[in-house]
Amino acid sequence: MKLSRVFSVLPSLFFAVACAATSSGVDHCEVGCPTGGSAQTLVREAYTLNNNSQRKFANWVAYKITKASLASGRSRSWKRDPDLPAADTLAPAAYKGASAALAVDRGHQAPLAGLGASADWQALNYLSNITPQASDLNQGAWARLEDKERALAERRDVAAVWSVTGPLFERHIATLPAAPEVELPSGYWKIIFIGSSPDKGEYAAFLLDQATPKSASFCDYQVTVEEIERRTHPALSFWPALPAGIARRLKSRKGTLAKEMGCP
Repeated sequence: MKLSRVFSVLPSLFFAVACAATSSGVDHCEVGCPTGGSAQTLVREAYTLNNNSQRKFANWVAYKITKASLASGRSRSWKRDPDLPAADTLAPAAYKGASAALAVDRGHQAPLAGLGASADWQALNYLSNITPQASDLNQGAWARLEDKERALAERRDVAAVWSVTGPLFERHIATLPAAPEVELPSGYWKIIFIGSSPDKGEYAAFLLDQATPKSASFCDYQVTVEEIERRTHPALSFWPALPAGIARRLKSRKGTLAKEMGCP
């Protein structure tokens, strides 16, 4: 059975759907999903997504990579998200001419290779989970970051890799040629942890600009979670289920996971 839910602005419905998703075994936010986004959240088997109806992209996408979720070779068949109002997301035609004019790819937020074994893997190709990402970034440092993310999940001692990712809008880059009202993100962030909670220190956060050179190392773009919170708009807050004091301490410093991902 396909699991797909949209939270409305009604608190009672939001709570009911959240409970339904949890009881169905779907949990992509081990220590709470980010707060501060919109009221438009979708829960799927492959990922949980918070949509921004003005930007036409997700504010954030949370997902869990396990050994069972990995699958390579899945096709890329782009579709408008059928569970969002048409005015709140993009259709494939919006990307017409973007690759040639802007040197961008259709970049997944929840990754196709990491989650391709999900029963609803086709939802990874919904354009709500896609942004126009610079080809050099998508095929360079960001791809290597996703490679290391999958490598963590393949370790015998790791049951799951918990990630949340999203776009950044700090300056004007360009607009889509076929949808000139849609701004390109200026960068991207990703927060990862392993284990049952980031409070053991096994977490890392990265923030990469759209102009990141193809040969760059993602390791050079490690930041604190606090910095990502400060630079996101709308302002997001992460790990809300952690005690406030512990969350503040963790978010103010870099974790140890980057070293396990090959960083100095």
